[in-house]
Amino acid sequence: MDKRDFLKITGLAGVAAVIPNNILAADKREEETTVCTLIPTETAGPFPLDLTTNTYYFRQDIRETEEGVPLKLRMKINGIGNCGVMQNVRVNIWQCNRNGLYSGYNTEVGKTYLRGYQITDVNGEVEFLTIFPGWYPGRVCHFHFQIFVSSAYSVVSQFTFNNAEKNAIYTANPTLYPLGVDPVNIANDGFLSNAVPLQVATLAPNSDIGGYESCFEVGVQGNGTLGVGYFESQNAKQFEMGQNYPNPYDGETTIPLTLKNSAAIKMELYDLSGRNVGVVFEGKLPAGAHQIPFSAGGKFAAGNYIYQLTLENENGIYKDSKMMTAK
Repeated sequence: MDKRDFLKITGLAGVAAVIPNNILAADKREEETTVCTLIPTETAGPFPLDLTTNTYYFRQDIRETEEGVPLKLRMKINGIGNCGVMQNVRVNIWQCNRNGLYSGYNTEVGKTYLRGYQITDVNGEVEFLTIFPGWYPGRVCHFHFQIFVSSAYSVVSQFTFNNAEKNAIYTANPTLYPLGVDPVNIANDGFLSNAVPLQVATLAPNSDIGGYESCFEVGVQGNGTLGVGYFESQNAKQFEMGQNYPNPYDGETTIPLTLKNSAAIKMELYDLSGRNVGVVFEGKLPAGAHQIPFSAGGKFAAGNYIYQLTLENENGIYKDSKMMTAK
């Protein structure tokens, strides 16, 4: 999926027919710059709970009981080396609620709302269902995110929205957002004053959820492939689990797995809400190359799923996971 296909979900691509060619050319140059430019690094803020320590946060709907204007957030991750999409990277997001509060801190200790993570699909994309965030004194309305390209390299940054568009949401929903319009704009925010265009997400109405949808593209170091850190290098000494093929698949697919030593393995399937929906394979396998078949058998709806491998041999226990897409 290219940039223009991605923007179609916001309705922006449809206006191309009435825009002069010289403007379209400039727009194309800006798109390429946005897609293939490294996202600026920002502070994680005082509220970056470690989402990796609790699998509970692996979810698309992060609202829990929080009220606010519904927001469907899509993010696309690109490797700036060749503008290739980054598949199977983990994306954490966190935000404040409509009153400017973060779960887990101050009066919200013990709460977990508006935090979650997903794994990018074959198009390098993740999707979350949340609410439009509020704001708090000194900061413009914003989202935090962290992208884990490997165990050795991750990107921490933030994004915001067009000033007029986000304040229009607050103005139209005074009951939901009692703090009113956001007095801080992009230009005078202490962190995002140089955000345009790399850290400004789109906004468009979405009648299906009775709110809005937003799209945001991020450039990270990479060439469309995952990086290698300590854990990846340790796994590589024991096994190599490949991407299922075909992917996306219709009914049946195969997962390649190469073992350096004989091992007991268990490969499980999870949906994007973190629910275990089945076992792909469980048993002992000798060293060597294996092709593990998987048949949906009409049991699974179309969509994205995570297949997770747990491997145990005389050297220890190792894990890896990737995403597959069922047509």
